[in-house]
Amino acid sequence: MELQFDDSALVRDYISGDERALEILINRHNQRITSFIYSKVLDRDATEDIFQDTFIKVIKTLKKGNYSEEGKFLPWVMRIAHNLIIDHFRKNKRLPKFEGGEDFNIFSVIGDDQLNVERQLIKDQIDTDLGMLIDELPDDQREVLIMRIYKDMSFKDISEATGVSINTALGRMRYALINLRKIIQKNKIVLTN
Repeated sequence: MELQFDDSALVRDYISGDERALEILINRHNQRITSFIYSKVLDRDATEDIFQDTFIKVIKTLKKGNYSEEGKFLPWVMRIAHNLIIDHFRKNKRLPKFEGGEDFNIFSVIGDDQLNVERQLIKDQIDTDLGMLIDELPDDQREVLIMRIYKDMSFKDISEATGVSINTALGRMRYALINLRKIIQKNKIVLTN
C-alpha cells in the first residue's frame, strides 16, 4: 500500500511544479508498463512509441488538472497504454474491432482476416490460461475480480451489485489477488513484471 501513497504524493508534487517527481514515477513503473505493452504488440519500436505516447497523455492530463484517480496512478497509466495499444492495432488495420465482453477476453478480436495466426494463438492461450487461473478462485473473490478488472466497476458499484459493504468488496479483491499469486506460484507460471 505504501507505493500507492508514494505515487499520490509524487503526482501531487509534479502537479505543483516538481518535474523530477514525474521522472521518479516513470522510472518506478517503466518496466511494468513496457512489459505490458510489449506483451501485446510484440515489437520493440512500437512498444517505445506507445510508451512515449502514454506518458505524453499522462503529462497533458496532469498539467490540465484532470487527474482524479487518487492512489491509483499505475492502473490509470495502464488503461491509457491499453487504449493506445488498441489505437495502434486499429491504425495498422490488424485488429479492426475490439470487444470488451462478459468473458475474460479483453482483447477479443472479431472478423479479422489479417491478424497474424501465431500471434492470435498466443493471445488465445494467454486468455485461456488466465481464465483457468481465475476459475480456481472462490466464487465471491472471482466475482469481485471480474467486476473490477474486466468490467472496470468502482468498488462502490461492486458493493451495490453484490450487496456487501465496500470494505468487504475491497477485502475480497485483496484476497483474490493474494490467491491468484499463490495459484501462479503453485503452477510455476512465469509472468513478466
